[in-house]
Formats: sequence, structure tokens, C-alpha cells
Amino acid sequence: PNPNPNPNPNPNPSPPTLAGATTMDIEAAPPAAAIAAAVAAAVLVPVLLMAVLGGKRAPKIEVELTETERSDKLDGPSFPKMELKDRSRPGRIQCYDPATLQKLGEIEAMTPARVEEVVLKAKRAQVAWAKTSFAERRRVLTTMQNYITAHIHEICRVASRDSGKPLLDALLGEVLTTCEKIRCVAANGEGWLKREVRPNGPLMMHKTSYVEYHPLGVLGVIAPWNYPFHNVMNHVVSGLFAGNAVVSKVSEYTSWSSAYFARIVQTALQACGHDPDLVQIVTGFGEAGAALVACDDIDKIIFTGSPGVGRLVMKGAAPHLKPVILELGGKDPLVICEDANLGEVVPMAMRGCFQNAGQNCCGIERVVCYEGIQDKFVETVKPMIEGLRQGPALGHGQFDVGAMVMPAQIDIIQELVDDAVAKGAKLLAGGKRNADWPQGNFYEPTLLVGITKAMRIANEEVFGPVMAIMTVPNNDDDLAVEMVNDCDFGLGSAVFSRSQARATKIGDKIRAGMTTVNDFGVNYLVQSLPFGGVKESGFDRFAGPEGLRACCLMKSVVVDKFSFCRTSIPAPLQYPIAPVGLDFGKSMVGLMYNEGIMGKASALVGMAKAGLGIKSE
Repeated sequence: PNPNPNPNPNPNPSPPTLAGATTMDIEAAPPAAAIAAAVAAAVLVPVLLMAVLGGKRAPKIEVELTETERSDKLDGPSFPKMELKDRSRPGRIQCYDPATLQKLGEIEAMTPARVEEVVLKAKRAQVAWAKTSFAERRRVLTTMQNYITAHIHEICRVASRDSGKPLLDALLGEVLTTCEKIRCVAANGEGWLKREVRPNGPLMMHKTSYVEYHPLGVLGVIAPWNYPFHNVMNHVVSGLFAGNAVVSKVSEYTSWSSAYFARIVQTALQACGHDPDLVQIVTGFGEAGAALVACDDIDKIIFTGSPGVGRLVMKGAAPHLKPVILELGGKDPLVICEDANLGEVVPMAMRGCFQNAGQNCCGIERVVCYEGIQDKFVETVKPMIEGLRQGPALGHGQFDVGAMVMPAQIDIIQELVDDAVAKGAKLLAGGKRNADWPQGNFYEPTLLVGITKAMRIANEEVFGPVMAIMTVPNNDDDLAVEMVNDCDFGLGSAVFSRSQARATKIGDKIRAGMTTVNDFGVNYLVQSLPFGGVKESGFDRFAGPEGLRACCLMKSVVVDKFSFCRTSIPAPLQYPIAPVGLDFGKSMVGLMYNEGIMGKASALVGMAKAGLGIKSE
């Protein structure tokens, strides 16, 4: 092993700017102070109300960190490969920092029997938890939230260490999203799960009908590796608030951090007087995930990952008739109309393509750029992409773009880039593994133009730091929509135009689960909205009332509106059926549903005759 990864020769150059765009193209963004003031005003009143009207105060917790979790820089050697299995250590997962290939430690690779064991623990704990009030559940979430906001750096550091992302990416993608999830569920969840009265028709006017949302039991979550903190917390928050236990199978590539993240939740539960066994983490390889899907004590599976593995999850759940939610990634387009403001769209495009080194389910995979603005757009982003600083997030300087979590993903990206270039695309930046950091999983931020449908990169998910630009000839809106929809995925989308009406009209025609107009990715920061897609991007939703209710047993209930008025079966319809039964039934349908007054009157006469035993001729 090489103990000294090759340092970046210039780890802290000045960050790039919007070079290449004219004053007319770039309009000033609102001052940061003004934005901060507006946000403060928006949250101040709710916070004060919660402080005044809230229930029992949430306890303050502390969670012990290991020496490696506390360290901003590791001293151990780098290894030539991320070998997750070590023959000398059977039953263990070897854990690495993907940015340095330094060993972080090892963690249990659970067998199917161990998976059954931890699920049973969660199931037993859920019996009491299902009886808790919403106030008790909010208290647990608030305890978690208070810990998170007081330990932002620790959480970002551990997430960065395990997934290779810069600290700012961890802050935005791991902490910010989780805090908003907790805030939204705590503020709105009770309303979303309260009894919902439904309207009755004329036949049941004497009844009250409603839907109730009961705890489902034990949720099984199979989480990906791109955001190890949020991908665990996301479903823990909704699952707990709905009254369930949660068992989450984390990726073998980011298992190391899961121990700390699980301790946060379990400590919060214990501090609030609840069984910490309610939330369990499964670590292991494919057999552990398969065991979770097949486990009889798991009531529903929530899977985030590739379409191929998603199909395997469905196959595994099918014999048990077990419901699944599948979020299977995307090929999200950023549509840039010729009248778009570059000052608005360029920062969004850069963040959408390169945050977390492009390892985002709803990241920008296709820049669908109108012919009339493409040259200016490319001229602007090219120097910015070339100037992006890449390297290990911790202990080596400040960087913009981090590492790939999976070494094999670099090979996938390279194949897609090479295929595009071979078929005529122009490579303007990057396009290869970063040689400055050979002891890490780094792929250079890449810019490709001239992407066509014939290229694999136009159809297959890259999941890497690549901006791939497709040209819309003649600035044609209908053609842009056709290009966007000519894809197997349909998760998210974004459209930029100075005309909001035009951008909205384009967005309405895009077949995807989500669209933002003159913005990117903010759907996920509106946690009251459902998250999910169509086609190869999967089905069903999490987040929003739809996602929270998906964690429940939905039960339809009908009760008497008045105790003295109950349903009775008319004599002609009772067994044995009277000779006039059919006449009575036909007349009853006419009375209830015939639109005309005369028709209703005729039906009423028919019912009266049948009630007297007079059969119609």
C-alpha cells in the first residue's frame, strides 16, 4: 500500500466565475442578506409558535463518536483497491474512504439468519410504538433534529469520509434535506394522517364514511450509497411518524457511517423513553438485501437503486405479495430555452451536474440546450468546469468535486464518454480518471457537446460528473419536448425561460414525476410534494402526504350517522328472493340515478308496486 497519495499540485486555486457571458445575459442575483432576512422571517413565527404551544420538551442527547469518526484526517495507508471482502476476515465488510482508499474499519456482513434476528427485534419494539401519540413521535423527531443541528460538522465529516463528497455537498445533500424532512413531517404529518371523511352517495346518506391511516408494521428499506446519512434518515423519519419500525439495509460501500447514524436515532428513541430496537440497520452484501425482502416480518419494501436491481427486488417480493416502492434513478433533462437568463441557469446547471460528483438520482443528466443560446452557454461553462477543484474532502484542502463511491462506476462513465466521442460528440473538458489523485476514485469533471440519441450517454444513466449537451435545432419547443420524452427514464426535469408561461407549458408536456420551472431540484426541498417517477424511474412515491400514507395501512370505515337509522335490506331483496325482487331493484336504481324528474317518479311508483308484491308486466 502507498502511504502517501499524490497531492494536488494546486489544491486551492481561486474558484471560477461566469466568464464568457455578457452583462445582458447575466442578471444580478438577490443579495445574500436579503435572502437570509426573508428566510428568517418565514421561519421565525412558526418557531415561536412551536415554542409556546409545543408539548413536552425534547431531551438533549449526545452520541459518542469513535476515533475515526472524530478525525478530519486519517493517518493510515492507502490501498490499491477497495476490496470489500477479505478472505482472512469472513463475515466482515472492509470499509474504505473512496477519496483516499484508506481503510476505515470493518463491519458485520449479516447472514440471512442475522437479518431475521434484527427484524424480529424491530417487530417486537413496534408493538408499543404503534400505540404512541403523534406528540410522542414528534418529540423523538425534535430530539433528532436538535442533535443534527448541533452536530452538523460531525455528520458532514462522517458522510464525507464514507462517500467521498465535499463537506458542502454533505451539508446540502445530507443535512439540509434531512432537517427539512423532519421539519415538514413534524409540522404536517399529523394532519396528513388524521381521519379523513369521505362523501357518500344517496344510497348511503345515512352513513358516515372515512379513511384511517394505521401503522403498517415493519418497513424494510434498501438504501443506496450516494447520500448515506439522508438515505437512512429519510425513511426512518416517515416510518417512525407513521407508527412503524424501520429496518434499513445500507449499501456495502457506505456501511461504515451507518453505525454512527443509527446511534443518533436509537439514542433519541431511548432518551424519549422508547425502545431503541425500533430502528435497525442491516449491513451486508446481496444476500442480506434478499433476506430482508423475503422476510415474513417485513410488511413493505422501499427500494432506491438501479432498474436492474429494482426488478430483482420486485421478483423477490412477488411470492410474498409484498408491496414495494421503487425509486430507480433518472436521466433528468435541463431544458434551456434561447431566451433563458444565463446568470440564473449556469449556476443551476453546474450544481445539477457536479454536486456529489454527479451521483444524484435527480441530477442533471441531459442539458437540452436551444441552438440560439448554446454557444454562449458552452463558452460560459467550459472554463468553469475546467476550473473545478477536485480532491479528497477531508484533510487535503478545499475542493468543489469529490470522489466516486464505487470504483466500477468510473469504468461505466468512461465507456459512456468514449462511446459518445466515437460517435461524434466533442469532448471539451475532462473525460478521464483524475491522475492527480491515483489513490482515489476520481473522475474529472467532464463537458461533452453534440450528444445525439444514437449515443449511449443520451439513454443510459451516467451517475457521474459529466455535463452532456444536446442541441435543439431552430429553438423549437415541440422538438425539445420530443427529445426529452424520447428516453426510458422519467424522474425529474427542469425548464428555463424568461417566460414562465412558456417554460411551464414545456414542462407540462414532459412525461416525468417532477418538473421545476426556472429552478433545479427544489422539489426535494418541498417535502410536502411526493417524490418519484415513471417508466424506468420506478413507481409509487415517498415524501408528501402520499409518501407518509404509503407507510400506513389504509383502512376504509363506514359507521351509522345516527344510531336510530341503520341499513336494512328491503324485503323483496332478502333471501329467498321474492318474485318482484328484480322489479324492485330496477326501480331503486332508477330512483337514485335517473336524471329526469319523470323518470324518478316512475321509479318511485315501481318500487311501491314491488313493495306490495305487484309484479310488472
